[in-house]
Amino acid sequence: MVASRLVPLLRAAALPALRRGLHTSTPRASADAWAYRTAPPAPSKFTLVKAEALMAFMWWWVLYHLITEPEHITGEFPYPDPSKWTNEELGIPADDED
Repeated sequence: MVASRLVPLLRAAALPALRRGLHTSTPRASADAWAYRTAPPAPSKFTLVKAEALMAFMWWWVLYHLITEPEHITGEFPYPDPSKWTNEELGIPADDED
């Protein structure tokens, strides 16, 4: 009985304190325009051109180096031919051993 009456009193006392800390109408330490529930401002044409140029250069760099230096993907040394390995190198015991 006491608990059922105490909970609403505690809730009523705590809610104003919680609401005081929430501010959604003013920006805090923001460098851009306030964009609460709205789309952010569109980037400038110069920024879009710079981003496209940087992306094109990055893809050129990656693809050029994949074509001219495939060792980055395939490895630096040629893969050994497993058919030329001996049983001893592979760790296979001799047939006459028990």
